Amino acid sequence: MYGENLRPNNQDPSDLPATGTLMVDTSRADRVGEFRGVAGPYWSLRPVGGGAEWEVEPRHVRPALLMEQLRARTARLNARSRGEVL
Repeated sequence: MYGENLRPNNQDPSDLPATGTLMVDTSRADRVGEFRGVAGPYWSLRPVGGGAEWEVEPRHVRPALLMEQLRARTARLNARSRGEVL
């Protein structure tokens, strides 16, 4: 039956992280991204400092640990210093 594997987006808005909160996508080798919002049953994340957003099921997302936040921000600053990003 169509849609039987889809979970309705019945999350309370108070359960959602604030926009810009660094989150870890455990389904993509622990990729860190900024929470951007909800798109249907998925959460939208964006690479730290910009780039193309991707969607992930909320069950595969957790808040980034302080070390993961630092690593992501340092990688962004290093890329910026090399002229790879603005």
